[in-house]
Amino acid sequence: MNLDRILPYARTLLERAVSKGDVVIDATVGNGHDTLYLAQLVGENGRVYGFDIQKEAIDETAAKLEEHELRNRVLLFQHGHEMVDQAIPPVHDGAIAAAVFNLGYLPGGDESIITRPRTTITAVEKLMDMVKPGGIIVLVIYHGHPEGAVERDYLLRFVQTIDSEQAHVLRYQFMNTQTPSPFVVAIEKRGVRS
Repeated sequence: MNLDRILPYARTLLERAVSKGDVVIDATVGNGHDTLYLAQLVGENGRVYGFDIQKEAIDETAAKLEEHELRNRVLLFQHGHEMVDQAIPPVHDGAIAAAVFNLGYLPGGDESIITRPRTTITAVEKLMDMVKPGGIIVLVIYHGHPEGAVERDYLLRFVQTIDSEQAHVLRYQFMNTQTPSPFVVAIEKRGVRS
């Protein structure tokens, strides 16, 4: 297959935006896969800030980082991603290279604990101010469950209202699947990249 699948495509977008020494955000650490990946991308002088409301997710991510000896590159917060502006030091405002969201519920966890459109949109709005020009916000949207479909609809309405002078918004999705497959919405902040 010449087309990237959804998760590899999301990572390709992150790779293009993130350099060694950058500051990045994993807005939904989940099982820690993206957090670990981001910690590798930013290198020893970079920083990853990770958020999740579930202690189980924070603990599993911390263990995964310890196993790979990358724990020192990551600060984890057991808070919702809508608290991003309160958790990250102001020195990073306008300097965040990338943020990633995997929406829905924790795989293998309590499926009643899910991301919500209101808090996700709040987080994205705050990150739009915190991301540097050329930086990217990647949302992987899982909409195969009822709450995910609601969040999808709210998010798509919201991203369509983003001023094209402020950011480019991309939707990457396979259209002919039998079941609702996840898709990517990427928001690239416009301006000169530093």
